[in-house]
Amino acid sequence: MLDVCLLGTGGMMPLPHRWLTSLLIRYNGRMILIDCGEGTQIPLKMAEWGFKAIDVILFTHYHADHIAGLPGLLLTLGNSGREEKVTIMGPPGLKKVVEGVTVISPQLPFPLELVELSDSEESEQYKSNIFITSIPVDHTLTCVSYSIEIKRQGKFDVEKAKNLNIPMNYWGRLQKGETIIMEDKVIKPEMVLGESRKGIKICYCTDTRPTEGLVPFVEKADLLICEGMYGHVDDSHKAVEKKHMTFYEAAILAKHGGVDELWLTHYSPALNDPEEYIHDTKAIFANTIAGKDLMTKTIKFQ
Repeated sequence: MLDVCLLGTGGMMPLPHRWLTSLLIRYNGRMILIDCGEGTQIPLKMAEWGFKAIDVILFTHYHADHIAGLPGLLLTLGNSGREEKVTIMGPPGLKKVVEGVTVISPQLPFPLELVELSDSEESEQYKSNIFITSIPVDHTLTCVSYSIEIKRQGKFDVEKAKNLNIPMNYWGRLQKGETIIMEDKVIKPEMVLGESRKGIKICYCTDTRPTEGLVPFVEKADLLICEGMYGHVDDSHKAVEKKHMTFYEAAILAKHGGVDELWLTHYSPALNDPEEYIHDTKAIFANTIAGKDLMTKTIKFQ
């Protein structure tokens, strides 16, 4: 199973009742953080999941409300006693941005691995047993959306293993996808595994206009966390001008992508009550939830 915590739901600036948009994902005791704007450490502390196990930090883009909290977070990780490498991923320009903001957090007790993602095509990374896929989207500067996926091998077939006379001490390695050489025979995992089973897929999409590539990218996600900068349909011109999405557009994306559940986030500071517009949004995609700070969910394998 995989846990998610929507740390904050605000766009542009933190408010007394709303932290900036950020997502924390936990799997097998390790964590991934997506975006880290000003003040993100406060909801991180309130979530009570800890800091030390954050292995990967993903950035959608480099506007301040998504990255200004990084140096403080890195210092907190260092103070927690972390010495293992922390991987930071983001679109082109990552190295320059990280070097700039970490001027105030020098001499960290752990190394940083910086991975710049493509701004022209889909790219995939593998970290902490999770597949992290990014796709370029349409914002006022280079920006990517993310898919976080845990893929599952097929179920181990004991009878097939016995018929092939494979000793039990090899079964675990085959189940993990490892090819083994047994005397003069090569045994591949597919020889003893059934069809692949459905894994878990979470998509995170913010600061973009709807794009053609987003529908297949989020397809069949268990959870889509998507920006709804504006709730009222009359604000559509603002969304076009500033390259954001409305509730309506997020719901259309969820519907066309066939996702299981939609959480709205990244609200405009002027949007005081997202619930005011949720009824009309549900008319388009029924399983829509207006995201709230510190909202959590556990997603289990089917």
